[in-house]
Amino acid sequence: MAGRIPKQFIDDLITRVDIVELIDERVPLKKAGKDYKANCPFHEEKTPSFTVSSDKQFYHCFGCGVHGTAIGFLMEYDHMSFPEAVEELARRAGVEIPRETYSATAPEAPVGPDLLELMREAARLYRSQLREHPQAPIAIDYLKGRGITGEIAKEFELGFAPDGWDNLLKALGKDEEGSPARSASSSFHKYSRESLVTAGLAIKKDGGGYYDRFRARVMFPIHDHRGRIVGFGGRVLDKGEPKYLNSPETPLFHKGRELYGLFRAREAIKRENRVLVVEGYMDVVALAQHSIDFAVATLGTATTRDHLERLFRYAPEVIFCFDGDRAGREAAWRALETTLPVLRDGRQASFLFLPDGEDPDTLVRKEGAAAFHARLSVAKPLPDFLFETLVKQVDLTRLDGRARLVELARPHLSKVAPGALQQLMQDRLSELSRFDPGKLSTLVSTSRTFARKSAAGLTGGPKEPPSVMRLAIAMLVQQPALVAAVPPDWQFEEADLPGAGLLQDVLNLLRSAPGMNTARVIEHFHGGAHEAALGKLAVMQHPVLEHDVAAEFPGLLARLRATATRERANRLLQKQHAGGLNPDEMAELSRLLAQRKS
Repeated sequence: MAGRIPKQFIDDLITRVDIVELIDERVPLKKAGKDYKANCPFHEEKTPSFTVSSDKQFYHCFGCGVHGTAIGFLMEYDHMSFPEAVEELARRAGVEIPRETYSATAPEAPVGPDLLELMREAARLYRSQLREHPQAPIAIDYLKGRGITGEIAKEFELGFAPDGWDNLLKALGKDEEGSPARSASSSFHKYSRESLVTAGLAIKKDGGGYYDRFRARVMFPIHDHRGRIVGFGGRVLDKGEPKYLNSPETPLFHKGRELYGLFRAREAIKRENRVLVVEGYMDVVALAQHSIDFAVATLGTATTRDHLERLFRYAPEVIFCFDGDRAGREAAWRALETTLPVLRDGRQASFLFLPDGEDPDTLVRKEGAAAFHARLSVAKPLPDFLFETLVKQVDLTRLDGRARLVELARPHLSKVAPGALQQLMQDRLSELSRFDPGKLSTLVSTSRTFARKSAAGLTGGPKEPPSVMRLAIAMLVQQPALVAAVPPDWQFEEADLPGAGLLQDVLNLLRSAPGMNTARVIEHFHGGAHEAALGKLAVMQHPVLEHDVAAEFPGLLARLRATATRERANRLLQKQHAGGLNPDEMAELSRLLAQRKS
């Protein structure tokens, strides 16, 4: 079985591929000094702020803040997963992807092509059972009762899981002794029962044995963004619970990332320049039958940030559709809180609240497509929903009520990226609270700065201005060859300074792999806790970085080392006064004090 892609291969691949050439094939670039520029493909703008650096092999937009390597660009622009982006770059470079092997004694779960083939077989089985199984008329009558035609059922590949504990197990599972890959009496391949469990299609009993996960349900295959079936949703046919049952988390299916109907709707979403987020599979199917084909559904979970980042790659506006009751508005508020951090200029979010007792499925069948489109046109913009909700919690006739409104709104506004949208939301809050706009802007900025520092992991304190540490790391990331100026015996992992651990990690990487560029450094930390921070440092702008960095870098490091020495010595002195030091610590303290005097 194929294993993970070695990091060393990814590092080498980044070196082989020219990011300028890759991006220019998709977004025409123009030379601008030593770099290249274009209008950003990830947000609307009239003046180019999207920059691609040939030296760093890195892209960055000074308008919306997106940045990354060639792999990151393919993930953002072509909607690829990380492995898919690596595969595409390997294809361009004409190299084979090596895989790390695992121990032969380690148990391996069936993933990749085998698991995907199993999901395709299961979908084919469910579709055939909707046509041929003796219980199928029950499911067909249910679908007809919901107004679903045969054509739309075929388009969405709907199927049927009959009542019974082992229909799928008998059709797709091997017996206990094993069986041929394809049974002579069946057109379906046979898979181990553990494979069916791994795929989320069967459940293993505590006392032994297996049974089908989906029973007596209309089946909705769930496709990923590449159109591959990665999971299923089942709608119960009677009054049983749960009404909707989704596949569990599997090596293929992660409900916090996937959206039902997105693969089918992607072109319609681009055409409409908006996407409608609903709560159920049947809502998506019913809306599509009425030519409202730009809807997707979450999969038994609240909308996640991963969902939103993916949707905003397809369209600049996301419309959430909820019931108008209390539960619906609470769900809408949770969606608002998730959306705020991903909002920036050029992105919009709105909320459509339906009449009590209605959902998109029932309402579109009752009112028709034109009326539903009319409702969409008056969906409530996110800022309006935010302020309407907060205003209901305060008394604006009171001075302290208006002050409370500012305090309630400030954390939410601080989550929005700086720009026109955040400023307009501040202006609206200023109108409602009658608070001075300039002072309000300072409050929001302070709140945002505090939140950003708490998350960055590179904050300073009374010990050391954070800009010094950030500058040192930024210099190394932007010009990795500077590592040659760092004496081999200089170590920072023990330094009691914010960001020292990250500085040491970067130094270790550059010492172990000479010749790295910025892109290779960033990709080495892909998926780790420091990826976002390093991405920002890779494009950090500062007067020191605009001049002779090679001349400035040694002095900057000397300042950091002196500060680290001072803090370590102070810590040992405090320990000496508190209870004494052991001989090793005494020797270290003497050495550090001598360094401070020299």
